[in-house]
Amino acid sequence: MHTVEIADSGQRYACAPGQNLLRAMEVLGQRGIPAGCRGGGCGVCKVRIEAGQYHVGKMSRACLSEAEQRAGLVLACKTYPDSDIRLRPVALLQRCLARHAGAREPA
Repeated sequence: MHTVEIADSGQRYACAPGQNLLRAMEVLGQRGIPAGCRGGGCGVCKVRIEAGQYHVGKMSRACLSEAEQRAGLVLACKTYPDSDIRLRPVALLQRCLARHAGAREPA
């Protein structure tokens, strides 16, 4: 088991081997990472990994570019921890910033 911490909220949860970050959170009835399609195709669960080792499954490049992935951004529904992880959700932050800037929210 690995411990996943959501930065700023201090929320922590356990993630079993072979379980993705989003599913582990949902199984425990916790919230903290926005969820969409749960299949790597929408980008709603985009997070920044701030600490820890992980590997990723197949996901849409329309939702996460190679440059974003190199910068530590991943889709939680397709990310599997290999150690304890600290992450920060970014999709929710982007929607909040867009709303306050008067821009249209992403669909």
